[in-house]
Amino acid sequence: MSKKLKNIAILGAGTMGVGIGLLFAMKDYPVKLIYSCEQDKTSNPLGRMHESLKILSNNGVVDRSKMDAIMANVSTTDNLEEGATFADIIFECIIEDLSIKQDFFKKLDEMCTEDTVLASNTSAISITEIAETSENKSRIIGTHFWNPPFLIPLVEVIKTEFVSEDTVNRVHELLEEAGKKPVIVNKDVPGFLANRMQHALFREALYIIEQGIAEPSAVDDAIKYGFGMRLGIMAPVGVMDMGGLDLTYAIHEYLFKDLCNDTKPAAILSQKLSEGKLGFKSGEGLMTWTQEKIAQERKHLTEDLIKVARALDRL
Repeated sequence: MSKKLKNIAILGAGTMGVGIGLLFAMKDYPVKLIYSCEQDKTSNPLGRMHESLKILSNNGVVDRSKMDAIMANVSTTDNLEEGATFADIIFECIIEDLSIKQDFFKKLDEMCTEDTVLASNTSAISITEIAETSENKSRIIGTHFWNPPFLIPLVEVIKTEFVSEDTVNRVHELLEEAGKKPVIVNKDVPGFLANRMQHALFREALYIIEQGIAEPSAVDDAIKYGFGMRLGIMAPVGVMDMGGLDLTYAIHEYLFKDLCNDTKPAAILSQKLSEGKLGFKSGEGLMTWTQEKIAQERKHLTEDLIKVARALDRL
């Protein structure tokens, strides 16, 4: 195996870039945030990182006396070549635009030493397509973190047909050492692994609302107070085996014909978009959101994830 991955560069200083940077800084890795656009500079990424760190400190996840040392692990640059020279691995976290990603990966592939790994945090775009214009495709891999990355353990490690096993193993080892739960996705398919399952659930949730079966709040409550509580302990494969595959087969034979199998976005989404109802962004989506409620939901997400992680011994 090639040298271990130690110096962490993050291309892009949005929500995910800052979150991934904080994750590694908390584990005492040297981190360099590479600004990919003017907005990265003006959005105060270090300030946002510090605010997240304060929330973690206030909830006992991080010792307050260590906050300055954690922040000292992070530096910034707007010079791509400086970042390429520094990094053992670069996590790309920029806009979800294929051509822009391809351009950055091509440049980085030309700048970086042959041992440097190039990883994309895209949640939607094919890793194979991102690597298409680069020469050294064997070092390009997908690493899909989940928000907030410093609390959610999962990282999907997506293979392409070109990636080397050495690259896969080095990335897997780094993520495990950083306290993450990496899962290998053997095929570079749309949605990778977890988003395929998540959006299948979203599709059925929207269908239930459209059909008047239940109100949006009831849909959420059915999951939060029902099988959602179990998912962190026993997920679908384990549940099916526990109940018996004969039972699963019987239920599917009866139920599947009534489930949504649309291949286009739900009509209710198109309707909401046409009305400018985008959710938190506009104050109304499938449900109504005041600024106070939005702030409360954001705060509760982080704090409640900490409680869940502690209860499941994942923090």
